Amino acid sequence: MTILAIETSCDETAVAILRGGNGSSNPQLLASEVASQIAEHEKFGGVVPEVASRNHVAQLPRLLERAMASAKIAIDAIDAFAATSGPGLASSLLVGNSAAKGLAIGAGKPFLAINHVEGHLLSPFFAREKIEPNIALIVSGGHSLLVNVRGVGDYEILGRTLDDAAGEAFDKVAKLLGLGYPGGPEIEERAQKGDAKKFDLPRSMLNSGDLNFSFSGLKTAVRYLLPVILSRADNASPARTEGSREMKQDAREIPHFTRDDINDLCASFQQVVIDVLREKSLRALQQTKSRRLTLSGGVSCNRALRENLRSACQKNGIEFLVAEPWLCTDNAAMIAFAAMLRLEKGIVSDLTEEIDPNLALA
Repeated sequence: MTILAIETSCDETAVAILRGGNGSSNPQLLASEVASQIAEHEKFGGVVPEVASRNHVAQLPRLLERAMASAKIAIDAIDAFAATSGPGLASSLLVGNSAAKGLAIGAGKPFLAINHVEGHLLSPFFAREKIEPNIALIVSGGHSLLVNVRGVGDYEILGRTLDDAAGEAFDKVAKLLGLGYPGGPEIEERAQKGDAKKFDLPRSMLNSGDLNFSFSGLKTAVRYLLPVILSRADNASPARTEGSREMKQDAREIPHFTRDDINDLCASFQQVVIDVLREKSLRALQQTKSRRLTLSGGVSCNRALRENLRSACQKNGIEFLVAEPWLCTDNAAMIAFAAMLRLEKGIVSDLTEEIDPNLALA
């Protein structure tokens, strides 16, 4: 089987062509094209839906041409077309979903609507022989989930974020600190130079008795530490200083800060997120008696998170699988892979199926 997939759930335009299936343990990625919009959204400090959808419309035809040329195949050699149908931004999802449907109609081939989260969830098994039962930890800008995976399409949500997702918390804290967008890589780089024990930040819901997450309180705790940090940070801009004075009116009494406090705060913040994700994951493994943990999603690119979870799994005799970094951020290869696995089971979608910005995994 050869599948062409399109991913436009947020601000990345992506097209991939994957060949494999029929029990193949090594699907061949014939093409994978991704156009980033980080530069367009960085000045806003986050994704602007209208800007994202306009860029998808402009980029998609070029990416389709490049993917077909890279794969060196004609459109009639494609056996099925797939696209992300949710969750995501409605205006972005419509672009890729409509394009894939149009291609499927024109070629007279099946169409598959794929859940973006399922794409992440299955990505650690890319190029492996089969999907094995596991506990999946999915951490991205919009999702923090613990899922009991029994097989393709057989998922049980064990825990989810009740407010901010982990990636969202990284972005918001980075914005508070005046760092770049996206915030995850910026905080990770600073954290490498900082002391993770410097600030005692709250580990929300660590002992809640369930497997849910909450990162909003952590963001608020950082906000209260921010005024003094910004006032002492090197190269602070007038805008930052003004914002710092405004926030001081609400701030509690806090200790004196050194010149390296931003790095220390990034390290402390990052460690709290890692600690909560690790402990909840270990509890999910214990409750389900699973011996395999998978990690995926944009935040899983964080090297400290990967190594911390790998070490914890080794100590507990747990197999640890993590998606390759290029599969962790939004891409169409994972969508093609999920579509291939579904097509092998005879699952296809109706062309009348609509996008769902709030599409649930289970």
